[in-house]
Amino acid sequence: MATLDAAVLRRIGLGRSAQPILAKRKPARPRLGPGRPIPFGIAVGPALLVAAWVAGSATGTVDPETLPAPWTVAETAGDLIADGRLQSNLLTSVQRAAIGLGLGVAIGLVLALLAGLSRVGEALVDGPIQIKRAIPTLALIPLFIVWFGIGEEMKLVVITTSVAIPIYLNTHAHLRSVDARYVELAQTVGLSRWGFVRRIALPGSLPGFFTGLRLAVTISWLALVVVEQVNATSGIGYLMTQARTYGQIDIIVVGLVIYGLLGLFGDILVRAAERKALSWRQTLGD
Repeated sequence: MATLDAAVLRRIGLGRSAQPILAKRKPARPRLGPGRPIPFGIAVGPALLVAAWVAGSATGTVDPETLPAPWTVAETAGDLIADGRLQSNLLTSVQRAAIGLGLGVAIGLVLALLAGLSRVGEALVDGPIQIKRAIPTLALIPLFIVWFGIGEEMKLVVITTSVAIPIYLNTHAHLRSVDARYVELAQTVGLSRWGFVRRIALPGSLPGFFTGLRLAVTISWLALVVVEQVNATSGIGYLMTQARTYGQIDIIVVGLVIYGLLGLFGDILVRAAERKALSWRQTLGD
C-alpha cells in the first residue's frame, strides 16, 4: 500500500512532505509469485497452435476440406492482397470497429462516472445498463434494423452498445471501491468536488477502466463479425459471407486469422497502455 499511498499523496499535493516517510524502493519479486516474465510470452500459445496446425496438415491428420493447410491459407491471403480485396475490406472493418469502440468507450465512461459519483445518477443509469447486459446483442439486432435500417448506423449502434457495457461495469465497480481513507484525506486537505474527481476518483478507477477496455476491444471485433453479415457490401465479415456462399473455406480461414490477430494486437496495445498508466501499482504480475 505504501506505493499507492505515495501516489495518492502526490496527486493531492502532499507528495514532498510524505517522501521522508514513504521511501521509494523496488520490492523484491515474491517467492510465491508466478516468476519472471517470459520474453514474448504472449506469442507462445499462438505459436503452439500454429505448429499443431502445420503438423496436422503435413501428416494428413487434418482434412484439407475441413481446415485448409497453413500454406494454402497464406497463398490465398497473398492472392487477396494482390487483387486489393483484403486491404479494402480490412480498412472498412477497422474503421467500423474503431468508431464503434471510441463511441462505446466514451459513453460507458461518462455513464460510469455519473453512476459512480452520484446516487441519483446510479438510480437513473445502473438499472437500464443491467437490463442491457442481460439481453444478448444478437437479440437486439432485429429491433435495431427496424429503428436504424440496415446501413452503417445500425452497425455502429450495435458495436457501440456492446462496447459500452464492459467499460461501464468495470469502471463503476472500481469507482465505488475507492478506499474511504482517501476520501477522508481529500476532505481534510480541502479538495473541491472537481479536485476529488480528478485526483482521487479517476486515478482510482483506472484499473477497472483498463480491464473494461481489454474486454471492449475484443467485444468490438465480436460485434463486428455479426453486423458485417447483415446486408454488408464491404468488410472482412462480408468477405467471409461471400466465401461461405461459394464454399471457399480458405478465405473464411483468412478472415478468422485476421480477426484473431486484430484482437491479439489490440489486447497487447491496451496492456502496454495499462502498464504505463498504472506504473505506480505493485501487483503479483509485475
